[in-house]
Amino acid sequence: MSTEPLRFDTKIAVLLREDLETWQRLNVTAFLVSGLGPEVPEVIGEPYEDADGVPYLPMFRQPVLVFEGTKETLTAAHARVLSRSLPRAVFTGGLFTTGNDRDNRAAVRAVPTDALDLVGLAVYGPRNAVDKVLKGARMHP
Repeated sequence: MSTEPLRFDTKIAVLLREDLETWQRLNVTAFLVSGLGPEVPEVIGEPYEDADGVPYLPMFRQPVLVFEGTKETLTAAHARVLSRSLPRAVFTGGLFTTGNDRDNRAAVRAVPTDALDLVGLAVYGPRNAVDKVLKGARMHP
């Protein structure tokens, strides 16, 4: 078995608005990345198992990089991800006030694309394309 680090030609990234509270950052990140596996199954690795044979669910096969930026940075990234037609998920400010999946979808559906109050964006794709989408964002501290 090779000990060389595995380098992927793709990237999973989350961009968060910089003014979110800690609990919001964690919640938004978890919600955003949950959409990738069902739509982009190649991002999911093999199931895990410990030394006693207890099975665990599979997870992403590669790291999820988390970035932050201003509201303007997020708006620009959203426009770039749409223009590149990359797989993406959005989280809007309105989702903090809903309590279920149906209301979450309705809250997003009620707002035109250019008026979305974006607080988070997840994107998956070729490394260079994702890097271009994230232009102006910085790694989350």
